[in-house]
Amino acid sequence: MKIIEGIKFDDSRGYFREIFLKKFFKKKKFIFWCMSKSKKNVLRGMHLQTKKTQTKIVSVVKGKILDVVIDCRPKSKSFGKHFKTILSEKNCKSLLIPAGFAHGFLTLDKENIVFYGNDNYRSANNEVTISWNDPIIKINWPSGKKIISNKDKSGISFKKFVKKI
Repeated sequence: MKIIEGIKFDDSRGYFREIFLKKFFKKKKFIFWCMSKSKKNVLRGMHLQTKKTQTKIVSVVKGKILDVVIDCRPKSKSFGKHFKTILSEKNCKSLLIPAGFAHGFLTLDKENIVFYGNDNYRSANNEVTISWNDPIIKINWPSGKKIISNKDKSGISFKKFVKKI
């Protein structure tokens, strides 16, 4: 996992922002780009693909999110640990998420647009959703009512995920 500091050029018209520079990703070829738009308090996640895994780069084009990842790589020293960071239009940071991590986020502004690239295509048959409020992972989400899809509400426990892999 790596936080990438973006570059933004402001002037009287607005700003210009660099989001992706190939020189930082020589070993990865991002082939599938997605965008989501969400209102405040939307929680998406925690998603990963167990086969046809994906490395992702996540940037916020508008708004602000609490971005969270869980290391789901069994041989990793940080297996089962989660990491959080704030990504926003203002701070221009992007997050590079290695394959084998579950990913999710909570939107913090009125309108949020998240842009992300993947090095592999979406594979619905290989998608897993881990419960966003799993008692083993213990993600300390900000308080307040969250807007969560039925799919994300029915995520499996981390314990059940470990048994599947």
